[in-house]
Amino acid sequence: MSLKSVKNKIRSVGKTAKVTKAMEAVSAVKMRKSQLRALEARPYAVSALTILRNASGSLEAGRHPLTTARNVKKTGIVVVTSDKGLAGSLNSAVLKNVHAMIGKNGLTPENIGFFCIGRKGADHFASRGFNVVERYERWGDFVDFDGIHPIVERAQNLFLEGEFDEFQIVYTSFISTLKQEVRSERLLPITFEGVARAVEGILPETGRYAELAAHAPEPVKEYTFEPSADAVLNEIIPMLLAVHVYHAILEANASEHSARMIAMKNASDNAEDLSESLSLSYNKARQAAITREVSEIVGGMEALK
Repeated sequence: MSLKSVKNKIRSVGKTAKVTKAMEAVSAVKMRKSQLRALEARPYAVSALTILRNASGSLEAGRHPLTTARNVKKTGIVVVTSDKGLAGSLNSAVLKNVHAMIGKNGLTPENIGFFCIGRKGADHFASRGFNVVERYERWGDFVDFDGIHPIVERAQNLFLEGEFDEFQIVYTSFISTLKQEVRSERLLPITFEGVARAVEGILPETGRYAELAAHAPEPVKEYTFEPSADAVLNEIIPMLLAVHVYHAILEANASEHSARMIAMKNASDNAEDLSESLSLSYNKARQAAITREVSEIVGGMEALK
């Protein structure tokens, strides 16, 4: 490799390092904001899902259409991924989990419908012949609680109409800056066990909100509903279901920015290592060229003598 090509490569790696450092800084800022939103929403999500868990133990809730289990012929899967790449193995881990679920349950493209939040998941399943019923892009950090109602209402309506017999959600839960974990949970029909697992998944083992785990209330076996069970449940179940989906999106956003920050930091470190290695190679080649030129000059002088 010539000196010029090595020098050009050093310059190119330096420019790449500047880009990755800038992306790392941007991801760090977004990560802190998204982590704060996700962590602050955890107590509310725990309380809301606990209410749903308690209500699901009542006889009236057990007869509600959204809690009635049926023979599963068609499954709807809500997949939460990112719109952009450069986030390490974040999206691939989610997609791998979905494919594992498909294989474990013996599902086929004919009896699955995907509701994809994020372009990566939508493109992945659409390119493989699966039915992408709905796709939602560019939500990211701008989604609010009201913004997720379209997907929740769409899922509810298709479930009540019998188009789908169950709904699952797969997303990445934020554990720490260095650790994210893929979770799969049932959305519909709502069951006591499913909501209990969702609550357990939200509660952290250590940290600021760990004390919530010790004070999680026990489920109530029976409720008295006013003005009527149908009126109360028709209002509270869809709202709490939306809380479940909203929490999953917040967790996925925090995980995305954390994973991207770590990926960009690793890329910056690798670029610096490569730049040092190329600089060493350049200096060695330059020194060899100087030594060769000196040797030729000395040899020419000796020949003139």
